[in-house]
Amino acid sequence: MLPDDVDLPVRSVLPQLAAALDSHGSAVLVAPPGTGKTTLVPLALAANGAVVVAEPRRVAARAAARRMASLLGEEVGQRVGYSVRGESRRSADTRVEVVTTGLLVRRLQADPELPGVAVVVLDEVHERHTDTDLALAFALDVRAALRPELQVLAMSATAQADRLADLLGGAPVVEATGALFDVEVVWHPVPAGPGADPRLLDAAADAVRRALAEGPHDVLVFLPGSGEIGAVQRRLAGVEADVLPLHGRLPAAEQDAALHPRGRRRVVLATDVAESSLTVPGVRVVVDAGLARTPRIDLSRGMGTLVTVPASQAAATQRAGRAGREGPGRVHRLWSAAEHARRPAAPEPAMATADLTQVALDLAAWGAPGGVGLALLDPPPTAALEVAGQTLRDLGAVDGAGRITDRGRRLAGVGIHPRLARALLDGAPLVGSRRAAEVVALLAADGAPRTDDLAAALRAGGPWRDDVRRLERAVPAAPRTGLPDDAAVGLVAALAHPGWLARRRPGTERTYLLAGGTGAELVPGSPLAGAEWLAVAVADRAPGRRDARIRLAAAVDRATALEVGAHAEGPEVVWRDGDVRAARVERLGAVVLTERPLPDPDPALVAAAVAEGLRAEGLDLLRWTPAVTSLRQRLAAAHAGLGDPWPAVDDDALRAALAATPQVQAARSRADLRRLDLVAALRALVPCQVAGALDDVVPEKVVVPGGTGHRVDYTDPEVPTASMRVQEAFGWRSTPVVAGRPLRLELLSPARRVVATTGDLAGFWTTGYPAVRSELRGRYPRHPWPEDPAVAVPTRRAKPRG
Repeated sequence: MLPDDVDLPVRSVLPQLAAALDSHGSAVLVAPPGTGKTTLVPLALAANGAVVVAEPRRVAARAAARRMASLLGEEVGQRVGYSVRGESRRSADTRVEVVTTGLLVRRLQADPELPGVAVVVLDEVHERHTDTDLALAFALDVRAALRPELQVLAMSATAQADRLADLLGGAPVVEATGALFDVEVVWHPVPAGPGADPRLLDAAADAVRRALAEGPHDVLVFLPGSGEIGAVQRRLAGVEADVLPLHGRLPAAEQDAALHPRGRRRVVLATDVAESSLTVPGVRVVVDAGLARTPRIDLSRGMGTLVTVPASQAAATQRAGRAGREGPGRVHRLWSAAEHARRPAAPEPAMATADLTQVALDLAAWGAPGGVGLALLDPPPTAALEVAGQTLRDLGAVDGAGRITDRGRRLAGVGIHPRLARALLDGAPLVGSRRAAEVVALLAADGAPRTDDLAAALRAGGPWRDDVRRLERAVPAAPRTGLPDDAAVGLVAALAHPGWLARRRPGTERTYLLAGGTGAELVPGSPLAGAEWLAVAVADRAPGRRDARIRLAAAVDRATALEVGAHAEGPEVVWRDGDVRAARVERLGAVVLTERPLPDPDPALVAAAVAEGLRAEGLDLLRWTPAVTSLRQRLAAAHAGLGDPWPAVDDDALRAALAATPQVQAARSRADLRRLDLVAALRALVPCQVAGALDDVVPEKVVVPGGTGHRVDYTDPEVPTASMRVQEAFGWRSTPVVAGRPLRLELLSPARRVVATTGDLAGFWTTGYPAVRSELRGRYPRHPWPEDPAVAVPTRRAKPRG
């Protein structure tokens, strides 16, 4: 199938690549942009049988199929076809089929043997989408367990060869070198703030105007998202060129239109969808804003967002390569060479940052919960996987051991996020399968509606309608019910995210409290403002913001909220504002519906509330007199020196121990805790078998041979310390023992300055004292300085003046 008249750099390594696959069964191809790996390699491999090529994005899948078909002089759907969500063009003659990686995962789940497929090609593996990681791991598992003859090729435009080769069992690495044409890099540092600063967008528009003035070629501009694309498009109003957006939210027809030359010059404003696998004909100039948008998940709230970050060096190389496809090109980078050197070498894998609910379900459906036993480039992060697992358990998709359930298989079979699949399966009997499919198709679509009112967006229609029929087929047929359309929309949205049911905060129009406990707000001017209850379908929370932003929602009534949400009623005893508060509460998650005082709460609940108060506010709730502090320090020293049965009295241990005492359990407020007799409470913690020895083991004072008592300082429980003049220690042959260890002595001069610190008094008398005596007896002649202090008479007094 390889045409003879196409000569691209990758052609020279095709024999080597075929030999590597024939000998090892898998291989890694590393080829920079413009070498032809996406189009020529699949056509060459089709000589051995049917080839499935997986691309990370739908626009790239369609474009790659069209390019290969054009090389063969055919229409798409003959020997080269494609399949993406909601659209397929293939036939019985198709030998090369380009699919999205997500669709390949679905096919592997449905029939792991991939009957009739000889080669699986995974393109742009370096982009590290979760579907790409999963598809690679599943394909390798199929090779190992079911079809050793299945060939697997991983292709990357950047150097990840060693890791990929190791993952593929030591697979050969084939490298195609040599970009088609040189690309000149021009640096335009912009003094802008983080993210898509307006100054950066101004600079991008200025760079486009310069490029249009410098030559006749088309210009490709890389921007982080559709919002920035719209902003730059407005800034370019009036230029002598067609300004065309290209991003994943556009309808397929508009995406495809941006990729084809027109009669006029083009300025294509693109997100990273144009980084790889795509040729944008006519482009010889690239303007790169140097930003990328990457997903982040807030695990505590179960809410994700897209964060704008500097594009990696690898991504910048990919973008620059778009300018060198058809001739010498130029890339304008809106940052400095010095900053470029500080950027990360490669983008962070989505597996490390994204919501893993879909990933966890796919792994469970494959029979490898958590990815155990699979060849994954990176293991899923434990914390994110635990959150995803809990979500799946809540949905009934997996059991306690993480194994998929029958319901989980039904959810996985829908081919969308498990939450949306749940809304479809459970919503169809309640509102009708067609209406449920329409709502879910809109929620699953890449494109963002122009309004945050879900019901209005549904009425407006859009490209998401192409997916309705597929989703409708995924559930048993159910007739349309008598529920009004807007109510049906809200019910299905609530089924997708019951934790995002939201009630308006009193006295406000746009701010809400989600059932999950997060605050949220509508955008100014939202048609939903003032609605008492919302079923929030899309929300995100930017880093540093307290509240989430509601992107898409439907108004619902209280009855719907109570039907779908986690509605509960019962006694609640909590510590709040320094007191125990007891009430009978009706709530929907964090949203309190009614609250009535509870006059006689369960004592166990009260005790638990007080314990929580101690945990949350700390031991400062108690009254720490000097006597209490001293006793606690002594007990800490006894535990440090002797261990059990002397009790630990650090903050955590003391909170737990005090919470179990009758005195604390009888408390009802901060005032009650302040009145506690902590000396008695602390003494009660000491077991009876050692309680009588407390004053001997950790005495408050230590008595010197002359009969004077000196306070022991237990501030450091590991090293109890007492201070005294050297003359008062005369007659002590060895150091006294406190808390099971020698007491540290600070020996003072007559002027009460420390001259020695020792825990070995006998040794000090022999080795240290002579030097002290020599130095001080001339300075303090009225104080005794005997040669053998171990047998000398201790004293606190100086000799009388003569």
